[in-house]
Amino acid sequence: MKTLMMLASAVALAMPAAAQPAAPDSAARPAFDAARAFGARESLTQVSLSPDGTRIAYVAPFGARGSAIYVAPVDGSAVPVRVGTTDGKPDRVRSCRWASAIRLLCSVSGIIGNPRLTTISRMIAMDADGGNVAVVAQPGTGRELLGSTGFGGSVIDWNPGVEGSVLMLRGYVPEYDTGTRLAQTKRGLGVDLIDVTTMKVRNVEQPAEDASEYLTDGRGQVRIIGRAVLRDGYSTGRRLYYFRRKGNRNWEALSETDATNPTDPAFDPYAIDPALDIAYGMKRHQGRMALFSKALDGSGTETLVYAHPEVDVGGLVRIGRNRRVVGVSYATDKSYVHYFDPAISALRRMLTRALPNLPMIDVVDSSEDEKRMLVWAGSDTDPGRYFLFDRDSKQLSELMLVRPELEAVAMGTMRPVSYPATDGTMIPGYLTLPPGSTGKNLPAIVLPHGGPGARDYWGFDWLSQYFASQGFAVLQPNFRGSAGYGDAWFQRNGFRDWRVAIGDVNDAGRWLVKQGIADPAQLGILGWSYGGYAALQSAVVEPGLFKRVVAIAPVTDLDKLKSDSEGYSDFVVVSRFVGAGPHVAEGSPARHAAKITAPVLMFHGDLDLNVAVGQARLMQDKMKAAGRPSTLVEYPGLDHYLDDSAARETLLRKSAAFLKGGPAD
Repeated sequence: MKTLMMLASAVALAMPAAAQPAAPDSAARPAFDAARAFGARESLTQVSLSPDGTRIAYVAPFGARGSAIYVAPVDGSAVPVRVGTTDGKPDRVRSCRWASAIRLLCSVSGIIGNPRLTTISRMIAMDADGGNVAVVAQPGTGRELLGSTGFGGSVIDWNPGVEGSVLMLRGYVPEYDTGTRLAQTKRGLGVDLIDVTTMKVRNVEQPAEDASEYLTDGRGQVRIIGRAVLRDGYSTGRRLYYFRRKGNRNWEALSETDATNPTDPAFDPYAIDPALDIAYGMKRHQGRMALFSKALDGSGTETLVYAHPEVDVGGLVRIGRNRRVVGVSYATDKSYVHYFDPAISALRRMLTRALPNLPMIDVVDSSEDEKRMLVWAGSDTDPGRYFLFDRDSKQLSELMLVRPELEAVAMGTMRPVSYPATDGTMIPGYLTLPPGSTGKNLPAIVLPHGGPGARDYWGFDWLSQYFASQGFAVLQPNFRGSAGYGDAWFQRNGFRDWRVAIGDVNDAGRWLVKQGIADPAQLGILGWSYGGYAALQSAVVEPGLFKRVVAIAPVTDLDKLKSDSEGYSDFVVVSRFVGAGPHVAEGSPARHAAKITAPVLMFHGDLDLNVAVGQARLMQDKMKAAGRPSTLVEYPGLDHYLDDSAARETLLRKSAAFLKGGPAD
């Protein structure tokens, strides 16, 4: 596989001289600033419950772009203690979970390189008080490597049956002194058992160059391997899966998938149930994704577990340290779960009754015995909060808020709607109106989602809620080309069939006007990633419809999107996804800048691995060459998500003023 050279020691975890509690802000609160409050990073991004259910570890913002790790008792007997930090330049803590009752294992990663960008990651172990920090070393004997790997490993089994150990997927690369008997000459992904206290390593699965995925049974046994089909070092999108029978080390064929085929009929394994000796996986059924099981006893028996008649099955619902499969999720106008486990289904009904105003409920973690559970709950008007639920005492205790800045702020209700496309097809979407608004003759925004292989969901959305707070009506269309509604709706994807997707987006704007919701003179469009592409392309196709265009991290040239991926392993997949033909030139807004009459405002981070910043720079150059009003705001050191409170605050403030008719600067 083609790999990019990495810095060997680009990630580090900074430990404070003394652990400090997370102290509340005791200063007088200033007047409410909506851009600052809605743009603020979430107060915590990931939470884990200790195996005995007595403590939580969570990741929170630190400084402008960094991350901090906190540990706190769930009974509130002590304030949270900060046990580690990163500065975000480039490293951030992405997750931190309990590897044992006293040790944490945290993933730290960042984007490096100029102009060739790549992600580096490392796994770091520490005691719950921040002591005894150790980096999970790269495989090898410590000699200089022939090629470096930025992949620091990932945990695939948190409870492999060996106390204080985890199973990790790890990347192997050869060492320079390959002529010696001590040199490490293996290459590819393998699986190691890591003792998180002693840092001793035992290889469980030998690395293989074509290995791309391993699945365990949650009890320490690797039962499935995915092997990528490569061409000239690039992934072709095809993957061959093999399985092992219980007590057998031999691999047998399971299935073959193809990520470049939008109607691939193959079984794609996701998880293993060791008690039933089956693999759970997704497979198409009557034009939609459904959950199937496949026997791992050699019979190959496939059984339909759950299918929905209107939408795709979204994913598995899992619980506990063994990641036990208890249900499956799907979304129509709102998100739902179909549970297989009667006890968990009863628990969910109990929690729903206890939290009637928070219909979105997710069990995010549990103690080893599953008697204590960490629960997240939220809604369209509540960004979410975490609770501890004790199944024995039936007590539910609130632990923390996801966005405390917004706790007392009025929100706009997100309402599922549908509107007719030009050809009569009804397009689903979500409409958010300003709190207390009459819903008539408002400044309005069409907000197409990213992807394009994604969709919008009912629930809290910081972008739509901010603009609703500023008096805008916001419509989020799930245009054709969106995922989740089956193959016929997805079509060939939103790039190949951009005319249909962009037509649906423009029809969303026309519907807002026809319904009297939008003032046609104050109708704008804003999108992020593919949504940014849709915003720009909509202005090419129908120049007079949207009066202002905001594009965040947009794709602007489809050929360039393909060439930007050259040198990365997904080049073939991206090229096939975009395709070739007249739609590439016709669907590239940078090539038609002269057709755009509305003023354009763009934002882009210069460390964007998803959509290269050169896409926005190209659009800016083309707009200026055509004499069209356009402004590009670049954020040095930020990636695709602009995960920086100050940057997001600026983005919101500038965008709202611009969409209301003000200047871009």
